[in-house]
Amino acid sequence: MAIIISMKRILIVLLCFFVLATLAMAQSTSKSVIHIINVKWKDEATPEQIKAAVDAAHQLPSKYPGIKRVWTKNLKYQAQEGYKQAIVMEFESEDALKRYTDSPAQQWWYKIYLPVRDESHTHDIGN
Repeated sequence: MAIIISMKRILIVLLCFFVLATLAMAQSTSKSVIHIINVKWKDEATPEQIKAAVDAAHQLPSKYPGIKRVWTKNLKYQAQEGYKQAIVMEFESEDALKRYTDSPAQQWWYKIYLPVRDESHTHDIGN
């Protein structure tokens, strides 16, 4: 009887180890893509218009399922002169980022964002 209990414990430990190892591998092989937009706002853009564009960016994950998260709060921002804002979007995959181009969600956001954007530079980074 003691051998059966010991075998069960060993199997439970091995199963837990397998589950944890699988989770660790899944996290390390994530295929998400970070899309960074550095923005220079138009001189005539009002604070309300800029806020509307930034707030709209936060709504994108609900409008496009390929976007996992959006970050806009600058904690430290070192950019070229005139650039005041970073907008960062995390996409599920490179394919999700490609499909976002010209999607209804991007077109919706561009109606709010582009009228107040002077220039922007984007960087796409994967892992």
